Amino acid sequence: MRIVLVGPPGAGKGTQAAFLAKNLDIPHISTGDLFRANISQGTELGLKAKAFMDAGDLVPDEVTIGMAKDRMAQPDAANGFLLDGFPRNVAQAEALDVVLKAEDMQLDAVLDLEVPEDEVVKRIAGRRICRNDSSHVFHVEYNAPKTAGVCDTCGGELYQRPDDSEETVRKRLEVYHTQTEPIIDYYRAQNLVVTITALGKVDEVTAKAMAALKK
Repeated sequence: MRIVLVGPPGAGKGTQAAFLAKNLDIPHISTGDLFRANISQGTELGLKAKAFMDAGDLVPDEVTIGMAKDRMAQPDAANGFLLDGFPRNVAQAEALDVVLKAEDMQLDAVLDLEVPEDEVVKRIAGRRICRNDSSHVFHVEYNAPKTAGVCDTCGGELYQRPDDSEETVRKRLEVYHTQTEPIIDYYRAQNLVVTITALGKVDEVTAKAMAALKK
């Protein structure tokens, strides 16, 4: 299957992408991984992306599209892939269609993870990270530490990252609504969109997603 995963920040796309890719036996291709791989390998596209990033500029669509095209051409993606974080806007979605058509391929589904905006804010703004080890993650409501502000694992101080503040989260949601959300209508016109609610336990959401995709 060839799938695009879309949803607002805090919808759990990264978590669901990993489980879905494993269940479907296809590679999970995320924008972040594409950038990291190309930059670390020193590819031509990676060097271009790094130059823009170092200058504090957004990486142009054509660079991101080029990375995605190269990754989708790898042998492990021959039977499908799951795109996470790409396409990010309608221009990228149109470019992806061109790339797939040139390779005589097409998308099978666009999985839309739906989460109420207030829940997104609650999920992200409530997150707390350990200063000693960023892999120790807690939540003031859903996964509260035994002692407020103290990591259960190592006793380190828990803090809220600046980009997890409510104000920043709401700004990120504005960007999502204006730039990324329009691709849902774009793909809905192609009868590709499958929408599920991303509320509930991780395994429950995965089960809902798998059932929806099989339909």
